[in-house]
Amino acid sequence: MGQVIALSLTASLNPTLLAMTTVMLLTPRPTKLLLGYLCGALVTSLTLGLIIVFELSDSSTAKTTQHSISPAVDIGLGVIALAIAFVLHTGRQKPLQERRRARKVAKEAAKADKKPPRWQRELSKGSARVTFVIGAIFTLPGASYLAGLHSIHKLHHSTAVTVLEVIGFNIVMLWLLEVPLVSFLIAPQETPDRIDRAKAWVSRHAHIFAVRGSALVGVLLVIKGIVGLVH
Repeated sequence: MGQVIALSLTASLNPTLLAMTTVMLLTPRPTKLLLGYLCGALVTSLTLGLIIVFELSDSSTAKTTQHSISPAVDIGLGVIALAIAFVLHTGRQKPLQERRRARKVAKEAAKADKKPPRWQRELSKGSARVTFVIGAIFTLPGASYLAGLHSIHKLHHSTAVTVLEVIGFNIVMLWLLEVPLVSFLIAPQETPDRIDRAKAWVSRHAHIFAVRGSALVGVLLVIKGIVGLVH
């Protein structure tokens, strides 16, 4: 079960979902948009998740997920993550960050007169129906989701328990939507200020989070790879 929870957290780190949530939070009516997107995302992810668990878990899809990452690859990825943590810790990333920042500024300047992407323009219109459709379209199973479903299948629980586990997996996976939504519902006046403070706090501590996070992921992957080689 611990592996399932870890995979659900990994699946939640979705750049597209983060970008969508950020855009919706900047609109005049974020609560309605977040709710629409969440409902659409749940419709897609729950439907496909239950189908995969009960119908395709013994098929080539599950087998491919199970065997796609060998122990050697785990160790290699772990070493890379540790190297990233070391580089971040020693500060050698600064020249690279400066170059990336300069390229980003240049790109933003070049695109200043261009229209934003269509999905962003649709989100800005403030329609829950639109965000429902966008959430349903953009929430497709990724590698972590498929691996999590395979892990749930291997638990061999009853049908009812398996359904609850898939629902729980999705709830954890979509926390980026759920946390601000609940916050807006409970405290609509205070939430915008809290979000601004949270963004500022994360910005101040981003470097240490990156170092420790990369080191932790690297250690876990190396351990996982070694255990896989032993067995």
